[in-house]
Amino acid sequence: MKPFPKIHDIYVGRIVLGTVALTWAVLAGLDVMLGLVSEFGDIGKGKYGISEAFVYMALSIPRRLYYLFPYAAVIGSLMALGQLAATSELTALRALGLSRRRLGLAVAGALTLMTALMVVNGESVAPWTQQRADALKSGAKSGNTVVAQYTGLWAREGETILSASGGQERERDGERFLELNGVNLFEFAPDGRLKSLAHARVAEHRPGGWLLRDVTRNHFEERSVRQEKVAEERWKSQLDAAALASGTERPRYLSAADLRSAIEYRKRNDLDAAEFEEHYWGRWFYPINVLALCLAAVPFAFGTLRSGGMGKRLFIGIVFALGFWLLQTQFVKLATVYKFDYRIAYLLPTMIMLGVSSFLFRRRSG
Repeated sequence: MKPFPKIHDIYVGRIVLGTVALTWAVLAGLDVMLGLVSEFGDIGKGKYGISEAFVYMALSIPRRLYYLFPYAAVIGSLMALGQLAATSELTALRALGLSRRRLGLAVAGALTLMTALMVVNGESVAPWTQQRADALKSGAKSGNTVVAQYTGLWAREGETILSASGGQERERDGERFLELNGVNLFEFAPDGRLKSLAHARVAEHRPGGWLLRDVTRNHFEERSVRQEKVAEERWKSQLDAAALASGTERPRYLSAADLRSAIEYRKRNDLDAAEFEEHYWGRWFYPINVLALCLAAVPFAFGTLRSGGMGKRLFIGIVFALGFWLLQTQFVKLATVYKFDYRIAYLLPTMIMLGVSSFLFRRRSG
């Protein structure tokens, strides 16, 4: 195979990137407009007004771009290659000795750059901005921007159950930490009996556990109740901010690192982690799905799309993307019901689509 990339690879990649970007912008614009319309129903609740709705939608754009990119990639790729086929440019490139496999490689190379950017976005910018958007919205609606994210929090750690009335992230002496207010710790014995109930005015998450301040603890003994008060008390626990955030946020909005922490926390406490595992492995298969889906669509650019207009290419692209999404969604749901590995559920649809594409590729080559 000739060195990659050549000038014809760059040309094809540039056409594909431009068409994908345009398709992506149209899909994102429609999604934002529909999302903004749905936000109008919350305007007037508390201090949530039009300006807050616009800020909320602006902060949610990185997350929307992340989830829309696979569909924009396959639709844009088909439209770009179809346009090249309709203008006989693909025929000219083939006459120069450019194989269909090389064309597929040019498409994959161009989309790899955008996919890598989206992976970085999905693990950094998108979760952060979505958390800020949700905190802004819930804080404005409740009239309290401080306790927006951690209001009414419940969590379990071993034989201890934690509840907090609110919380926020703090920064002191260059150190950022999570602070919970109005904390209650219910400690149970192995037989289910309540051993103690502690109330702390403030709980700060520090390295190695939590620092409880102004603690009043009641010990429930067989025939009496004993109370003690301390100014500060250490609570050694693996419960961290990521695990707490997973209980207040939708799993699909968390990063892979936070999802992994949430899975470990739930398994440690014998809680159901299926929903978090589903989204965790979805993060890992995201770039594979994008590239596989686009490569599987490449054979449609040869012959099928040459005689069709823009509407035909758009229709086939949408059907192809939705078909893959529906197929993978059904496999993931089956994995949830029948308790088999999510990696298999994400891998099988990709293999099926690539198998069908390979068959069509060889058939058109014959």
